[in-house]
Amino acid sequence: MIAMFDTQTEFLNRYDAGRQLADALGHLKEENPLVLALPRGGVPVAFEVAKALRAPLDLLMVRKLGAPGHPELGIGAVVDGPEPQLVINEEAMEIVQASRAYVNAEMERQLAEIERRRAFYFAGREPVPLAGRTAIVVDDGIATGGTVRVALKALHGTEAARIVLAIPVAPRDALDSLHDEVDELVCLKVPWDFRAVGLHYASFDQTNDSEVIDCLNAAREWQSI
Repeated sequence: MIAMFDTQTEFLNRYDAGRQLADALGHLKEENPLVLALPRGGVPVAFEVAKALRAPLDLLMVRKLGAPGHPELGIGAVVDGPEPQLVINEEAMEIVQASRAYVNAEMERQLAEIERRRAFYFAGREPVPLAGRTAIVVDDGIATGGTVRVALKALHGTEAARIVLAIPVAPRDALDSLHDEVDELVCLKVPWDFRAVGLHYASFDQTNDSEVIDCLNAAREWQSI
């Protein structure tokens, strides 16, 4: 199911985008959803969605696996969770011929970085259990969809009951490339002249770590696991 509202108004900021997105997701409130934000920019958006749905808020952190000697070249990615998921870029692996030992070591290195960041953001709190729940993946927008695609592929290896992708703005070609990865896709704005996510926000300042922590702490007021 794809719902594209194509509103022409710009969002005041990420919180405003989240409130508008929440209005389009009200039908999911009774599905015991878990809202998963892609940090850092997706967190304020997801905060408003989780608040409206009275759902737990967690992070879905993705780390690229760099090629041997060329860390900027991604040969895959790992996504955190109770059972971290590895997604391999087979085309890149064919080019660089990375060994399984290298991939395992790089995966462990990136998982350690994810754990460091999770400990910083959550102060030791465990990830929210996903099994049997509707997972709502939220970001502040999509340009190419590369990071979101990896996150969604990884979620297919979990016990989530349904996977929903909810975003304020994205180009049509990116949405077309993602719709087979989800059970439901909700996007508020699909501009024909898309150039960058930030151009559709009146205020698009970088989300910092303090803001992420504030949102996660505030969400504890209503979430019950």
